[in-house]
Amino acid sequence: MVDTENLYDVIIIGGGPAGLSAALYLTRAKYRVLVLEKEQFGGQITITHEVVNYPGVGKCSGKDLTDTMYKQAEYFGAEFLIAEATGLDLKDDVKIVNTNRGDFECLSVLLATGAYPKMVGFKGEAEYRGRGVAYCATCDGEFFTGKEVFVVGGGFAAAEESVFLTKFASHVTILIRGEDFSCAKAVAQQAREHEKITVITNTVVEEVKGDNGLNYIRYKNRNTGEITEYHSKEGESFGVFVFVGYAPKTDLVKDIAKLNEQGYIITDKSQKTSVDGLYAAGDICIKPLRQVVTATSDGALAATELEKYVAKVQSRTGIRTKDPKVREKVITAKAENVSHGDSATQSDGLFTQEMCAQLETVFERMENSLVLKLYLDDRTVSKQLQEYVKALTSMTDKLSMEIVSDKADEFAPCVKLYKGDSYTGIAFHGVPGGHEFTSFVLGIYNAAGPGQAMDEGIRKRIEGIKTRINIKILVTLSCTMCPDLVVAAFHMAAVGDNVTAEVYDISHYENLRNKYKVMSVPCMVINDEHVYFGKKNMQQLLEIIENHIE
Repeated sequence: MVDTENLYDVIIIGGGPAGLSAALYLTRAKYRVLVLEKEQFGGQITITHEVVNYPGVGKCSGKDLTDTMYKQAEYFGAEFLIAEATGLDLKDDVKIVNTNRGDFECLSVLLATGAYPKMVGFKGEAEYRGRGVAYCATCDGEFFTGKEVFVVGGGFAAAEESVFLTKFASHVTILIRGEDFSCAKAVAQQAREHEKITVITNTVVEEVKGDNGLNYIRYKNRNTGEITEYHSKEGESFGVFVFVGYAPKTDLVKDIAKLNEQGYIITDKSQKTSVDGLYAAGDICIKPLRQVVTATSDGALAATELEKYVAKVQSRTGIRTKDPKVREKVITAKAENVSHGDSATQSDGLFTQEMCAQLETVFERMENSLVLKLYLDDRTVSKQLQEYVKALTSMTDKLSMEIVSDKADEFAPCVKLYKGDSYTGIAFHGVPGGHEFTSFVLGIYNAAGPGQAMDEGIRKRIEGIKTRINIKILVTLSCTMCPDLVVAAFHMAAVGDNVTAEVYDISHYENLRNKYKVMSVPCMVINDEHVYFGKKNMQQLLEIIENHIE
């Protein structure tokens, strides 16, 4: 018998513009919808600092635009959950979506997982990723303040992000493989006319290398064969930002639905895939233009087709889902998700009314009390951390604040989570705002219990770690790629007695930035020795740790 109490009409995998638009259309039509997102709701567009070509919106950031989409869908009853889809069972009328937070049932699935940045493949690209080679201007631009920067690519992202990078870089050189930019002339013109930008066409990068960061790049003219070598001045380094397009995130369905040679999912004109009950929208689809406006269009079209599909299944089987407005799962999702990746908005009371309501839901579910111990110094950031923790602990009697030292070690300011006299292994150095607010609150929730759901196999592997493992994660509060790794590390520390996870807002720790030669975030350091760059999920993090134990 089908458990309709926990059944959804549609589960949307992916919380970018396509998924959010579909959620809006479906919930407004009174369908029960769950949106799953493994990282941050909003998708890739959230790292774009300025959107000027979305109809009806004069100018805004990508994050502001998708925040509005999120709130629209939420208003009509959509549910949201940070979770990674790991498998699909689409054989029967009731579909099953496997995730790292448990299994969910539904009558249909919309895949809107988007795409990820491509690598070019030049020599040194992988080796120096995070040490001079970067893929996100918003996340990593500040690391190249006053430095020379090379941008590889000639599309929209390359042109727009090059202009953005001039806020930090001393000069930007754009290396384009083709004859000219491939984006709109208006966007290209901004880059061409900028006094701090040089554009070189018909050029490919062959190699980069360096010591403490990059200090050498070699590129070649495709027409003449001329080789250019650039060496930075002694003691200086430069950056290389790669913007050459995206590859579709279709691994989840590679053995289920039909894909083309490039890995994009094949759909008909109604966004239906080769599998009954599976639809797709956004950048994972075959299409001539990948923009927010086309993603939202795909989402809206897929939603209206899903309405018809679900209605037919309901009519044929008699299966009906419950009214989404009266479900307890809305509260549960908010409790475990805390927010959709937004920051704790700084207001007169530090947190907005909406954030306070969500925090209260988390506090109500906590099984144990925690002590937030502060290690401070005489910097302004220490005062900010003290005010932040004071505001947080004043909202519930399950959290208390204790100032351990006002003249602590070099890694102050810091807040550590204790359960009684026992250190949970979770700490944040700096003020956990921006994109790390959610990560920190989830750390509290996991340390206090019951915490987020975890696969039992993974839990046993973490509990079985007998070697002491210290995880340092260096982040910036503006980085959209950091929270996934931070949440995983905090959760691992909450479960494993021999694991500690300490996060550092790198803007306050220049010594760590220099020690580990960090020019990209997130940067993860295992036991002060092994350095890794890029976002990681729980499974990837666990595999790295197990390799070092072995």
